[in-house]
Amino acid sequence: MARQVIKFASPVARHPERRIWTDIRAAAQHRADDQPHLAELLRPILAATTGRQMLIGTLAARLAHAAGDRALAANVLASIEDGTLLEETEADLLAIVTRDPANPDPLTVLLHLKGFQALQVHRFAHRLWHAGRMEGARWLASQASLVFGLDIHPAARMGRGIMLDHGSGIVIGETAVVEDDVSMLQQVTLGGTGRDKGDRHPKVRRGVLIGAGAKILGNIEIGAHSKIAAGSVVVEPVPPHTTVAGVPARIVRVHPADEMPAVTMDQQID
Repeated sequence: MARQVIKFASPVARHPERRIWTDIRAAAQHRADDQPHLAELLRPILAATTGRQMLIGTLAARLAHAAGDRALAANVLASIEDGTLLEETEADLLAIVTRDPANPDPLTVLLHLKGFQALQVHRFAHRLWHAGRMEGARWLASQASLVFGLDIHPAARMGRGIMLDHGSGIVIGETAVVEDDVSMLQQVTLGGTGRDKGDRHPKVRRGVLIGAGAKILGNIEIGAHSKIAAGSVVVEPVPPHTTVAGVPARIVRVHPADEMPAVTMDQQID
């Protein structure tokens, strides 16, 4: 029986391979020439002819927690066609190399940054979820949790240009929304406050910076370009362009309108 391919309607026309993927392939070839012992690591990129194939091959290799998982992951990921997914991935790649000096080029991010990799797996799982293929979505989310150490529910809505720095311990609940250009560090929780059903998780608006260990709980709005200080517990809405800190979190600063916390990654609160 032929493999079913899911196709999502998209207003974006098909386009030639973007420069970022040709740059990734060239960098991978350079590293393979320089360090031949890394051939197996780089094979999913060098054997690919498109950015989509590079992404699927790399993610499938990373998701291989047990024997047989690599082929299963590749088949599940390849069953999804969507004209916007690769664009979202590209935005995430560029966001990370712009904001994080520890990851200076897209190849490094694609191969090694687990927060990025987990987010891309979520993008596939999210599309499966909304196509009614819950079992495949749950399997991808479970594998990502086992391998990368963070939990993103397949139904959670994630924008583009997002950086999950380090990624370890991040938990994002089912009805959470994270808009474009958000940066969050390790051990962040976007959670509920109990056993309530329905819409129960935070809505993080564009350009927010969430510091390490912050817990944002309940169906509350975190306003655009705000900053959540490390270790804070947020249970009330946060206005745009403000910094909150503490347990429970309180407003400690109002930002100028042109301040971009998620881009600058400045975690000072004064």
